[in-house]
Amino acid sequence: MANKKAVHFGAGNIGRGFVACFLHNSGYEVVFADVMDALIDKINSTPSYRVIEVGSEGTTENTITNYRAINSKTHEEDLINEIATAEVVTCSVGPNILKFIAPVIAKGIDRRSPDEAPLHVIACENAIGATDTLAEFIKSPQNTAPERLEDHHTRARYANSAIDRIVPAQDPDAGLDVTLEKFFEWVVDKTPFQDIGIPSIEGINWVDNLEPFIERKLFTVNTGHATAAYHGYNRQKKTVYDALQDKDIMAEVRGALEETKSLLVSKHGIEEHAQAAYLNKIISRIGNPHLEDANERVGRAPLRKLSRKERFIGPAAELAENDMSCKYLLDAIEMAFRFQNVESDEESKELAKIMSENGPEDVVTKVCGIQSNEKLYPSLVEVVKRVQSDSQE
Repeated sequence: MANKKAVHFGAGNIGRGFVACFLHNSGYEVVFADVMDALIDKINSTPSYRVIEVGSEGTTENTITNYRAINSKTHEEDLINEIATAEVVTCSVGPNILKFIAPVIAKGIDRRSPDEAPLHVIACENAIGATDTLAEFIKSPQNTAPERLEDHHTRARYANSAIDRIVPAQDPDAGLDVTLEKFFEWVVDKTPFQDIGIPSIEGINWVDNLEPFIERKLFTVNTGHATAAYHGYNRQKKTVYDALQDKDIMAEVRGALEETKSLLVSKHGIEEHAQAAYLNKIISRIGNPHLEDANERVGRAPLRKLSRKERFIGPAAELAENDMSCKYLLDAIEMAFRFQNVESDEESKELAKIMSENGPEDVVTKVCGIQSNEKLYPSLVEVVKRVQSDSQE
């Protein structure tokens, strides 16, 4: 194919630095869709930008070209036409924004010519089953006419993915350049694409069963990163790196990751020594001094991070059901509950409101989605009680 095209929603650091970089290196023209006027103008007036990879073994640079950007708010019609003629649609907009990008993707899919192969849709979000979530929004009656669903699979296919790469806050003067860590994993479920052809995107690891990869990543990288950030924030440390220099915090992070390790090993048959090595690699990654990350930034959105299927409650609930220890995860959960009224983080303000207006039992079911018949429930109620009584003193 002479001119392969991919539409990517979200022209932020992950979009430009991670996803678009791979698409560009695989020969795609990348069309960014975003709603930030200044960012779109900058992309359209800058012919190239750099992706700078930082690792313990030095720094490498990639130059990205062959891209443009469309404002999905003001130029919807143009964007629909791009989607109708693209090979791939990806997104990195945040799990809560998927419902807002679904309508325009649905229109683009609906407009695809019967001669075109189905569109490959891959959501690159930090959430389990994000592509399924996006597909549900796209196929909902308000976005796709019910009579068009019957042959919808001839126009679009959806594959879940797990992405893993630490992209810290960027230097405000960096322009479009993005600095990120060298290490990456991008794992995608190949089964939805098998009969129509897997898109050639270098860097993707195509697998038959995604769940072990998703949980390994979420319950190691995200659990570890957030554990360090919440403990660090509560001890007045500025960055994740600073937090990990504290022996007590390091012990908490290791403790939490030993607990998730025992779950991953027993549940997915991952070999103990392999997960131990992965765990050590993750601790050195989140403690990389070249990727300074403020604890407030890593800890933002505590309500999402304390939800049922997320990095703390997800593994802790399963460990508790199996009568395995989740003591360190409960410590991290307590620190996350203490992440309240943090400047410029709406969810931390919402969390403070929920904590002040509800009894501990209601907080546990509302925030964590844990019911009273689950084994984790009493421990969580204790954690919430402790945090609430501290804030009343």
